[in-house]
Amino acid sequence: MSKAISYVQNGEILDWINDTGSDVAYRDVIPSGGRIFVAGENIKAGNTGSVNTEGVYELPTDNTTTFTTGDTLYWDATNGILTKTPTAYKAGYATATKIQADTTAMVKIDY
Repeated sequence: MSKAISYVQNGEILDWINDTGSDVAYRDVIPSGGRIFVAGENIKAGNTGSVNTEGVYELPTDNTTTFTTGDTLYWDATNGILTKTPTAYKAGYATATKIQADTTAMVKIDY
């Protein structure tokens, strides 16, 4: 049986190298590797900074659909919104009901 080499960190917050070519601002949504992270600080292009890998966040969405608590949500990176339509980036799940007119929704990331 293989063993872990060492314990590195808890994993709720990770060091992330900003290789996007643009600065990232505190609380920006960062789509990466099939999921999303939320910037824990301002991170200049090419620098390393902290990103949150879990938690409940209020994020933008459109006013054309409803969410029910527990719905799987995705990040539409083109439009910068949460959606129920599957995309390349799973965001997590809805933690509260969203009526159609709402333009934000609560999502639990760490999916």
